[in-house]
Amino acid sequence: MFNLIITGVGGQGSILASHIFADAAIRDSVTNGKNDMKVRLGETFGAAMRGGSVASHVKIGEDVYSPLVPEKGADIILGLEPLETLRIGQKYIAPNGLVILNTKIFESVDVKTGQARYPSISEIIDSFKKLNANIFMLDATEIAINAGTAKAMNVVMLGALAACDKNPVSYETLKKTIKDGVPPKTIEINLKAFEAGFNKIIEEKKASVL
Repeated sequence: MFNLIITGVGGQGSILASHIFADAAIRDSVTNGKNDMKVRLGETFGAAMRGGSVASHVKIGEDVYSPLVPEKGADIILGLEPLETLRIGQKYIAPNGLVILNTKIFESVDVKTGQARYPSISEIIDSFKKLNANIFMLDATEIAINAGTAKAMNVVMLGALAACDKNPVSYETLKKTIKDGVPPKTIEINLKAFEAGFNKIIEEKKASVL
């Protein structure tokens, strides 16, 4: 069983990232002859309004029926926006789970309207430490800009996910699924973004084990 949540705000591409990952997981299971492996995908928040909260759940396993990850059951949370990552992580991250956090702030509607206070990045880190979660941070937005466009930030994050030991989906399958799942004119930039995110984690793993 593997449970992943990809969270952010509307317009960041979290839903596309979750669909790419789920598709790649299905391809991997077929390629490896694991036809009894199931993949379930569910979204807990709507993305109709840009800036609204979005969380996509992906579950992989033989006995998977509900599309939603149980509380304290997420092996990895891929956080495209810091506050939304904290909001989801406090409820769903498993003990010793891994949080991969894009540090670029994108204020949600709640923050903009004064209904929520934006914590500092250090406060977010401390909160996850109290939950016994491991955390890795990267400025995926800047990496995406260097690859060619900020819109590829979600793919940078998929690259970071691909490099983590907890991730059960192969690098090559994810790369092929991204190539098939993005507009043809953006393939080169997206693959560059994916590899940049992957390499960022590989560099970090030389100093610490994720």
